Amino acid sequence: MQIRILFSVAALSLGTVAGAQHASRLLVTQKGDQSLALVDPAAGKVVASVPEGAYTAHEVIASSDGRRAFAPIYGDSGVGQPGTDGTHMVVIDIASQKVIGNVDFHHGVRPHQPLIGPKDGLLYVTTELDKTVTIIDPKSLKILGAIPTGQAESHMLALSNDGLRGYTANVGPGTVSVLDIKGRKNIAVIPVATHTQRISITNDDRFVLTSDTTKPQLVVVDTANNQVKTRIDMPGTGYGSAPTPDGNYLLIALPHVNKMGVIDLKTMNFARGVDVPESPQEVLVRPDGKVAYVSCVGSDQVAEVDLATWKVSRLIKTGKLTDGLAWAAGK
Repeated sequence: MQIRILFSVAALSLGTVAGAQHASRLLVTQKGDQSLALVDPAAGKVVASVPEGAYTAHEVIASSDGRRAFAPIYGDSGVGQPGTDGTHMVVIDIASQKVIGNVDFHHGVRPHQPLIGPKDGLLYVTTELDKTVTIIDPKSLKILGAIPTGQAESHMLALSNDGLRGYTANVGPGTVSVLDIKGRKNIAVIPVATHTQRISITNDDRFVLTSDTTKPQLVVVDTANNQVKTRIDMPGTGYGSAPTPDGNYLLIALPHVNKMGVIDLKTMNFARGVDVPESPQEVLVRPDGKVAYVSCVGSDQVAEVDLATWKVSRLIKTGKLTDGLAWAAGK
């Protein structure tokens, strides 16, 4: 009888820990510090910087429950440039603020963009030196397979909201690869420019958007026929982008003019620019749609933009070479 009572108390205790509440966090890669910043979005302050090792992650994603961060260690170079080839990805426990796991790719692959599948919950990571997107079980951290992109420098990835398609921006070739997620195969390669960077997809999965980095244009790909539909002129070349939850706008970093651009997705025109600090890289829209965060690598800051007024409401000091952003949802 005594043993049963003790077991029940222990089980209750474990259940309480497992279901414990945790606050939302903004995750920011600090490339110059080889660490991941955990930001309290309410206070607008870094609460911890978690060391990643000798080399650094450029991008990060949070687990679906908001408790862990997955940070692929790219190396010490830029895409297409000579340098160290990253071989692994670290897993960070957000509550304890430390590395708790590792995914070993067993050779240099320069892992870069991680995303969680919207339907299957699996982890997808671009492994550009293998010309693939690697599929990982985020719970067991086992590699389940890979999807060939058919192109070099598959640097960034977007997943359709229905979970059926993936799209990679292939930097040097200037192409977009279309991936069959369930079939784990490459089904198309779309020429878009002589050099491209970053990629995103509209909420209705109708359009994929990537930047022509040889000119100030955003390339719009129609996913129904995998062809370029239009090109949108902008005041500067584009970089990271993200749609607003209402589907009305695409927000895009314009690093050479120090602005966050606003694209009207109904008219497919450039609507306005919001001044931000030096060299914006990536845009993350908070799930409630009220705020956008813009990482500014030249100033080591994240700009918080009020989407009701289109003005910067706060600047958050986030560490050397601030770049990749992700949202870890609280419970």
